[in-house]
Amino acid sequence: MIEGVLLAIFAGLMLGLYALPEKFTKDFKYENTWSLFFLLTMFVVPIIASVSLINGFGDIFGNMPTDIWIKMGLTSFLWGIGVMMWGKAINHIGLSLGFSLFIGTILLVGSLLPYLEEALPASNIFITILIGLFVVLIGVFANGKAGLIREKDEVEAGEKNDGKGSMLTGILIAVVGGLLATGFSYANAAGRPYLHEACQAAGNPEWVTAVAVMFPIFISGGIVMTAYFLWQLSQKKAWADFKTPAFSKNFVLILIMAVFHYAASALFAYAAYKLGESGNTVGYAIFNTSCVVTAIISGLITKEWVKASVKAKGFLYFGLTCMVLGILIVAYSNSLK
Repeated sequence: MIEGVLLAIFAGLMLGLYALPEKFTKDFKYENTWSLFFLLTMFVVPIIASVSLINGFGDIFGNMPTDIWIKMGLTSFLWGIGVMMWGKAINHIGLSLGFSLFIGTILLVGSLLPYLEEALPASNIFITILIGLFVVLIGVFANGKAGLIREKDEVEAGEKNDGKGSMLTGILIAVVGGLLATGFSYANAAGRPYLHEACQAAGNPEWVTAVAVMFPIFISGGIVMTAYFLWQLSQKKAWADFKTPAFSKNFVLILIMAVFHYAASALFAYAAYKLGESGNTVGYAIFNTSCVVTAIISGLITKEWVKASVKAKGFLYFGLTCMVLGILIVAYSNSLK
């Protein structure tokens, strides 16, 4: 259990940091940065990782039952839309708030979705999980309130909007995106049993199952993102912005983002397995809360909240505390019998 918890925390740390390099790209529009990111993280990185690491790659996926392909494909497609909206939310409301609202929504809904594929745990365990998620919900609302107060503070300070949308719009994008992105949790629960058995039969180590689970999820999720950003690059006339002296530096930064994003997701899948019964629920909650904590700290370090009032920061810290407390309660549920 301890190993699974630590792996889930580390995976959340990686996911919480993955978007940070985006702040240091130059001469790229939003569309340039995120189209290149999604191309790398949804197709290039998972294809290379899967083909090179999975023994019997062709047979494993060639023999996967059609119903599992459909379940994983459809819910991963929704996850792709959600992640795309996540990037938009970060552009509207910043790293720390964008992460906390998006991941908080995912945590609340996505932690329960695996039970559509798995049996409910004992009542004392399930009630403990629900209590923990309720505490997280309080934290999500507090973070949303912090963002609205911060926006008011920035307006009163005379800070320009710099092309960003309203805070309320960003919050709505983050929450709706989070609801759609819960498809990741369901796809992981639906595909893992078959893929684990098939990978083991092909002589793969246990951790390779996590790589196998990510393959259909990322490929399916990447389809919608590719279509969207091809359209956006043309609409915003952003293709020419790839021709910049800073392209090489930007490419390296975005590649780091892509590797961290993919590796974090694969590591979560392995952590869920190591956590055993209810691992998808408990691991998902730990993984996402760790991500939120990391992202909020990153946002504070990069001075996103420098002009926020004491009141705004108070709500932010209160929300963060609730989310951490809630995840501790969820983690505790995994030790109950």
